[in-house]
Order: sequence, then C-alpha cells, then structure tokens
Amino acid sequence: MKTKEDFSLTEVFSGTPWEAELIKGLLESNEIEAALKDGIMGTLAPYLSPEVSVLVSQDNYEKAIQIINTRSSKVSDD
Repeated sequence: MKTKEDFSLTEVFSGTPWEAELIKGLLESNEIEAALKDGIMGTLAPYLSPEVSVLVSQDNYEKAIQIINTRSSKVSDD
C-alpha cells in the first residue's frame, strides 16, 4: 500500500506557460504523469504569474530530470 509520501509531487521544471506545456507533453509521452502548477494564472495573467511549474510524483523525479536534461542537451547541440 502506498503512503502519502509516495504521492507527493516535486517540481522538475519552471518556465513560461508554453515551455511548461512542452515539458509536460514530453514527460507524458515517456509515460510519466505530470501536472502544471499555476498553469491557469500563467495563461490568464502572465504578468502576475509568469512562471509555470511542472510537477511529477517523487518516484518519477529521477527519470523526469533525466528526460528533461537529455532534451536540453539536444536543443543546445543544434
């Protein structure tokens, strides 16, 4: 049985609303459930909350960071 700690969410990325949506989609395409924090405020009032966070469960944190870092290195190589 999973405990409350197994369901805690951890931030893996923070950026503009469109960057956060891209990262969320990337993670979900790699079978990692992700959620956005402040996504609605970032879209409706970006001047109030310009940063949107991408959250994953604690047990997916390492894999998510690895996927994000791999993506970041591919982008910088181009």
